[in-house]
Amino acid sequence: MIRSVLIELALFLTPFILYGVLLLATRGSLVPEHWSARTLALLSAAAIALMVVGLFVFEHGRSTEPGRRYIPAEMRDGQFVPGHFE
Repeated sequence: MIRSVLIELALFLTPFILYGVLLLATRGSLVPEHWSARTLALLSAAAIALMVVGLFVFEHGRSTEPGRRYIPAEMRDGQFVPGHFE
């Protein structure tokens, strides 16, 4: 659960961080004048799009065949039994 939240948070923050890095590289500062309402709206739209795509990719990547269930890894009689689907 925490991993999913952290992944979505990272995907949301990525456009803002990249824009900040771009501003630092080209103008040498992060003054508030460069963060106009239009720019923030575009960055927010890109961030939301990344989150939706990430949620779709990560959730559909976990799917299993219907009727199968995952058996987690365990120790049996001192032997490691890896996780598997039944």
